Amino acid sequence: MEKTPFTREHRLLVTLLRERREAASLTQAQMAKKLGVSQSFVSKWERGDRRVDLVQLRQWCHATGDTLPKFVAAFEKRLVAR
Repeated sequence: MEKTPFTREHRLLVTLLRERREAASLTQAQMAKKLGVSQSFVSKWERGDRRVDLVQLRQWCHATGDTLPKFVAAFEKRLVAR
């Protein structure tokens, strides 16, 4: 298993994070406020500079009006399609 944050799967994850935030019409600053973190923290997640743990991912999903299972299903679907 690769440890680099630049695996295909990690790039897909951060792409989906950004897409879901944008689909919810949230800026990074608005998302940060919902999550109780700084805007730069959100930016680092979306650039892939920071890893997202399961709890954070679940909070991200809820902040965008999504669910964790729905997010994971979209991730898996896109992963298989590539």
